[in-house]
Amino acid sequence: MTAPYALLPAIALIWGYALGSIPFGLLFTKLAGTPDLRSIGSGNIGATNVLRTGRKGLAAATLICDMLKGTVVVVVAAYFAGRDAAMAAGLGAFLGHLFPIWLKFKGGKGVATYIGVLLGLFWPAALAFAVIWLGVAFISRYSSLAALVASAVVPVMLLWSQYFPLAGLFAILSAMLWFMHRANIKRLLNRTEGKIGAKT
Repeated sequence: MTAPYALLPAIALIWGYALGSIPFGLLFTKLAGTPDLRSIGSGNIGATNVLRTGRKGLAAATLICDMLKGTVVVVVAAYFAGRDAAMAAGLGAFLGHLFPIWLKFKGGKGVATYIGVLLGLFWPAALAFAVIWLGVAFISRYSSLAALVASAVVPVMLLWSQYFPLAGLFAILSAMLWFMHRANIKRLLNRTEGKIGAKT
């Protein structure tokens, strides 16, 4: 492996972080003239908190863009630099969303970007994530629980399918996603977590 080639994953990681750190939810709500998203609900910059502004269109746009920034960095890195760089870019995008430098490293919880990265690297697993999320959400009415269960299944599924590098990457991403949901986990255990469709 030549030195320039060895640097490609590091470059891809930085590129992924740069795009992943774009806070679309905050940008969209500011452009729409709503109150600062960080002062609403959970203070999170993701689509779920954008929905609390009552602007469903903005929430949908945030969800799509937060997903796409994960997919785009992976696809572009894979095209120009190969699979290893694509995985590094995906990790960077996820870290950027969770810890954006522009917001003093206080970002979102990562579900949409997680799905976007998964979609870019191995779309069948992203489809499985969506199916599991929908099933758990339909039964429990808890969005957070659905994301936690789906993200726990993904690395196991990848390992079972013998996609070992991807399984390792998503084990790391899933662990970080669970960490970012630690407050939700506490509320789930205390049965105080808000359900989908419930008024806040």
